[in-house]
Amino acid sequence: MINLANRVQTLTPSTTLAITAKANELKAKGVDIIGLGAGEPDYNTPENILKAAYQSMLEGKTKYTPAGGLPALKEAIINKLQRDQNLTYGQKEIMVGIGAKHVLYTLFQVLLNEGDEVIIPIPYWVSYPEQVKLAQGVPVYIEATASQSYKISADQLREAITDRTKAVIINSPSNPTGMIYSKEELAELAEVCREHDILIVSDEIYEKLIYGQTTHTSVAELSEDAKNRTIIINGVSKSHSMTGWRIGYAAGDAELIKAMTDLASHSTSNPTTTSQYAAIEAYNGPQDTVEEMRSAFESRLEAIFPKLEAIPGFKVIRPQGAFYLLPDVSEAAQKCGFASVDDFVAALLTEANVAVIPGSGFGAHDTIRLSYATSLEALTEAVERIHQFVSSKWKD
Repeated sequence: MINLANRVQTLTPSTTLAITAKANELKAKGVDIIGLGAGEPDYNTPENILKAAYQSMLEGKTKYTPAGGLPALKEAIINKLQRDQNLTYGQKEIMVGIGAKHVLYTLFQVLLNEGDEVIIPIPYWVSYPEQVKLAQGVPVYIEATASQSYKISADQLREAITDRTKAVIINSPSNPTGMIYSKEELAELAEVCREHDILIVSDEIYEKLIYGQTTHTSVAELSEDAKNRTIIINGVSKSHSMTGWRIGYAAGDAELIKAMTDLASHSTSNPTTTSQYAAIEAYNGPQDTVEEMRSAFESRLEAIFPKLEAIPGFKVIRPQGAFYLLPDVSEAAQKCGFASVDDFVAALLTEANVAVIPGSGFGAHDTIRLSYATSLEALTEAVERIHQFVSSKWKD
């Protein structure tokens, strides 16, 4: 009998992957399932990026690269950060990895010792706590309620800090809430981090997907101190519809970046070569497709939000970015006779043929996450099915 390592025995399986697997199983049996669990754009990678990747292969660029990424890709990232955030970095302050998720994993592996604490706002992206635990760190949660637009305050952060606190994670725009921290809110959080000398892990993977008059600010933009204590995590997955290409990056302190690169040299050798050449084109080439995709998501949000808001027992805040909605459905679940939102979600899948993600996977047990990274036709049909499902089971 194999005795697994302790570090993996406490892992919580990804809720999003579990729901997706169940939905795919039903689809394979011929059931007309509409999936709203997708965490990726429903567009193909832009043609100019595909052509650049193909051309790199024709030119024989299929061998190993430096562990931390091609210098040309680092330069493209440096130019992007200068262009978009007016931030200046050098080659030694950039590490390219196999998607933003693995870059985060690598960061926590080189940053945390046993018992070190990382502050994680609730609702959170499903992998934050698990990655911290895998590095023998301790997740410390701060609940950001709907009344706070799902954003933590400086006072909450200050109260959560202990002498074991190593870092706080800020995800803006957020998965799963779609909310964005304002420049003023970030400045208040950065000041608390300065007071207590803790690091800021700034996950900005959805920065190009923002709506209305909202703007994206990186906490690293605020001051030299904020920049020095911030590790930016980003990549091409969401902005350029390149989830499967697996290219993400970290920008920050050179010593930390070197440690991450050294670890990558023993774990992954290097990011996929062809994907790196694709990412160079993504950052250096035309950006019109980025705006086209963003605009399409915004149109879907405008069309679907009032329909979702009209469902009995649904309380939903309009998101400012990303492509998710996070309605509180606790009243609907209770009025429909379910003991929990998780049970409500399970019934939606098997009875209404709609796959959504239960908020329990994000630490927000009263909610569900719906992705609008799918066609408006499918979205409209899915929300109508949910409405009919709730109305048919509602009991006062």
